[in-house]
Amino acid sequence: MPKVREISRKQDEVVTARPDESIVGVARTMEQSNVGSVVVVEDGEPVGIVTDRDLAMRVIAGERSSDVDVSQVMSDDLVTVDADDEITDVIKQLGDGGVRRIPIVDDGKIAGIITLDDIVVLLSVEFDSIADELGSVSDVIRSHSPPY
Repeated sequence: MPKVREISRKQDEVVTARPDESIVGVARTMEQSNVGSVVVVEDGEPVGIVTDRDLAMRVIAGERSSDVDVSQVMSDDLVTVDADDEITDVIKQLGDGGVRRIPIVDDGKIAGIITLDDIVVLLSVEFDSIADELGSVSDVIRSHSPPY
């Protein structure tokens, strides 16, 4: 299995915000960037994440003012993985943490992000490859087997 850094979105593809930014500005950024999350960073280090679910549950359903800062809405129990971790580590973290998106860190700094969707795509490619191999093996077996 590949390392996290081989399949994750890179740092320049991660949409970030500062903790003191307005939640309305972050929501607009999410819409313009067509993303479901923004990683909150301080001095290059991820300190939280704001997801579309956070906006729905903590701002709209929570009847909070739209004037709040990101720091008041973000999830700060952040799950991260290291860029050199194996994909199996990410899959475990996704399950254990009950999250859909995990920021990737390298020496404590934001290095990328990986999502549950990224893992699904990777696994589908792997399954297709396995299916192709099994099909090739079946063809070889049939060509060498006596007819019944």
